[in-house]
Amino acid sequence: MVFQDPFASINPRQRVGAMLEEPLIIHGQPDRAARRETVNRMLESVGLAAGEAAKFPHQFSGGQRQRLAIARAAILDPALIIADEPVSALDVSIRSQVLNLLADLRRDRRMALILIAHDLAVVGHVCDRIAVMYLGRIVEEGPSDDLLTAPAHPYTRALVGSVYHLKGGATAPQRVLEGDPPDPSAPPPGCPFHPRCPSVMDRCRAELPALAVRQTENGPRRTACHLHPPAVADNRAA
Repeated sequence: MVFQDPFASINPRQRVGAMLEEPLIIHGQPDRAARRETVNRMLESVGLAAGEAAKFPHQFSGGQRQRLAIARAAILDPALIIADEPVSALDVSIRSQVLNLLADLRRDRRMALILIAHDLAVVGHVCDRIAVMYLGRIVEEGPSDDLLTAPAHPYTRALVGSVYHLKGGATAPQRVLEGDPPDPSAPPPGCPFHPRCPSVMDRCRAELPALAVRQTENGPRRTACHLHPPAVADNRAA
């Protein structure tokens, strides 16, 4: 797991080397010299010097601390890393560095990565597939390029329309969503998005849409919306 805030997720009283060595000890690596070598290699793989293992977390910047958190998560070569908003607490100028690091580790160590974020531009930069959630339910899921260039669900279209690029301007003019998300403990009947949806129909107010799957050139695409009636309904995912 890689947590959102690198200032809160790392023990400030523990030296960096000890922090990275701890998972190796817990998982039964007995050779101290081998553990130290693994720690040094891991530091170098996230762009830090091996000699910095003796430092404390307060001696690092926010971006460097998140690199340490990523190193701690990756040091056991897990099959899966879950990164929860890993760049939202960082300065914009270093976000791309951390995202590129995650992408490189995923490729080089052949890990799966689940990246949780509110920023679709961040997710699209790293991930092969995107799942968009609203009120705790997946409303659209598919290959990143397909979903970002041709969003099907009205909520996804609103999110994509709010993404700004360096060139300036949104990806496409979109209507700003009105209202606030409903209380998750008391969701509205039918489609949970219908109180804010610009394309709402009577059916939306009464019937929860199934997460329907259709095949594309880049893989399966799923959408939970009455605007896109299912050819095949993926009821397990819904």
